[in-house]
Amino acid sequence: MNKWSFYGLILLTTFMMGIAFPIGKMGLDYAPPFLLVAIRYLLAGGILAVIVYKRPKPRGSKQWLQVGTIGLFQSAGVMGCGFYSLHWITSSESAIITFVNPLIVIILGTFVLGKVYRAYQWLGVAIGFIGVVFTFGFHLNLQPGTWLAFAAAVSFAVATLLIKKWGGAFDTMVLTAYQMLAGGLIILLLSMFTEEPVFIINPASLFILLMLVVVCSILQFSVWFYLLKKGDATKTSAFLFLVPFFGVLSSWWLLGEQVQWYVIAGGALICVGIFLVNWEKKSLVPQTVSRLLTR
Repeated sequence: MNKWSFYGLILLTTFMMGIAFPIGKMGLDYAPPFLLVAIRYLLAGGILAVIVYKRPKPRGSKQWLQVGTIGLFQSAGVMGCGFYSLHWITSSESAIITFVNPLIVIILGTFVLGKVYRAYQWLGVAIGFIGVVFTFGFHLNLQPGTWLAFAAAVSFAVATLLIKKWGGAFDTMVLTAYQMLAGGLIILLLSMFTEEPVFIINPASLFILLMLVVVCSILQFSVWFYLLKKGDATKTSAFLFLVPFFGVLSSWWLLGEQVQWYVIAGGALICVGIFLVNWEKKSLVPQTVSRLLTR
């Protein structure tokens, strides 16, 4: 896969991740959050499992446990916490907080996995995080939705590292299907004990569900898992700083949320952060920056 194909797929999947938040916010008019997430992933995982039924499935209890663990963090943890946070905060805010996870990936990679990152990569993450703060508008109200969105970010970071560690043993589409089924079952059980599981059926709710299932689940996860298997987890995850930017823009488009100047400024800083994190090691400027930072 050449770099232009990689960048094109990254833009596509981050856009699909971003637009899922305002679409999910719209879906809360027709179903409670856990039920909406459960239906989304059970349908998406079921459809994809039928499509790939002839491909090699996970073997043995160990691989099935790995798939279930990925589903717990990637599907249940990320979207369960993310959608439930929409009770308190806007879809833009939820997207922004959830997708600070590239910073968490580097922290976990450093202190848990013992990975070593260059100074300019840390600088890139810091600049990207500042861009997220700009996009947020310089304020952060700490409330239940805020903490839930942060929990989604931590869950996403854990899932990213697990997929990079275990994903090579699985067919990408098979892993996508069964981790969504696992996450959907977990969230469905949670819905049964915490909310009234009622889904209002009409053309609008069915269209929202179609978008969540096909575009924001099957296509999004398939592309994302493929990219994680083909590239470095940290560098790939750095592009997730684009998701809050797309989330804010799509929330303006779909929900009428106003876009301020600082969103554009934040987007520019996010791009700079991504550039630094993904710059090749042999490049002159990052090495110069690294030497300056270590003096």
